Amino acid sequence: MVPETAMWRKIVLTGLSACLLLSKSLTAEEPDPVKPLLLTAFEQDSPDVGWYVQNDNVMGGQSEGAFSIDASGLVFSGSTNTNGGGFSSIRSQPLELDLADYDGIRLTVKADGRRYTWSLQTDARWRGRKINYWADFETVSGEVNVIDVPFERFLPQFRGFKLDGPKLDIGNIRAFALYQYDKTDGPFKLRLIRVEAYAEGH
Repeated sequence: MVPETAMWRKIVLTGLSACLLLSKSLTAEEPDPVKPLLLTAFEQDSPDVGWYVQNDNVMGGQSEGAFSIDASGLVFSGSTNTNGGGFSSIRSQPLELDLADYDGIRLTVKADGRRYTWSLQTDARWRGRKINYWADFETVSGEVNVIDVPFERFLPQFRGFKLDGPKLDIGNIRAFALYQYDKTDGPFKLRLIRVEAYAEGH
């Protein structure tokens, strides 16, 4: 952020006395910073996005996943099986979010050291089918992590296959999701504490 400039302004002499006044330049005022926008959390009166589960059994897989919610967060847990789709996910109900004033998604989580994926969805389609935008993030086992995922890292994909486009329209977010899809067999557990949109420097 560029600091406001200050200039010394000389005051008209009155008799033999003069003084100097430090004043701020009115033309150098910065706009108000964009504060993080809370998208969902789990304290009382926090936004509720209507989470639901979708595992790879919709395509013949054998992974298992579920979630529970208490005042300290949402616990997403289960076990992935790569003999099939190899994923478990939790997804929001349809949303209408304009995040054009923000730079990315900020996640506060406590997890198991496995890699997870955050997903955004817009109205974009590929061959008539809705696509998702995915960005992976790493976790540190047993620690609360605050993870910033810039929008520029979200890549279009359809059923796990990367696409060349279209580019993510951050002014038209229609849903989001959390995936365990690191192509590893075994149990997983992540506590989702808070989800925000953030602007650089805040």
